[in-house]
Amino acid sequence: MRIDATIESGYPGISLRQLERADVNAWFAYLSNPAVIEHTSWNLRSEDDLLPMFDGFESPDAQSTRRLAIIEGSSNNLVGTIGFHTISDVNRTAEIAYDLASSHWGKGIATSVCASVTDWAFIAYGFVRIQGTVLKSNLPSTRVLQKCGYRHEGLLRSYRMVRGTPSDFNCYARVAND
Repeated sequence: MRIDATIESGYPGISLRQLERADVNAWFAYLSNPAVIEHTSWNLRSEDDLLPMFDGFESPDAQSTRRLAIIEGSSNNLVGTIGFHTISDVNRTAEIAYDLASSHWGKGIATSVCASVTDWAFIAYGFVRIQGTVLKSNLPSTRVLQKCGYRHEGLLRSYRMVRGTPSDFNCYARVAND
């Protein structure tokens, strides 16, 4: 589902906009860096693996995947994405997901954007719960969620396949009245 709203990134020089098909080359470029996907469930072979996701982003279905581009203002380059999947309109829940080019790690961008988008989504979509699942080894992403007020709810054993191997994920969540 398209996100046709202005959402502040919470970080100077960083803006957010709807992720577009024209972004696929830049998105794949940093997702093809082994360090970026090492602690994620991404399993990409080419840009073509990302293209089916855009059908969801463009769908009018209230439960379709939503994704924003994280744009660096000085260069207007795509440096990351953030959005929601596993959306339940009935339960008013979603799972947040984000990625960031390694050149922008450690600057607080992911934390600022995650906090802004989470707060916005509670109001704009009326979600009552937003969760994030993080590969057990992904300590930087764990810290992002914790700094954004997500609470650890438990270990999800063999939750997702990670490049052919069942892997453990930690579940973090925020509820609207936290």
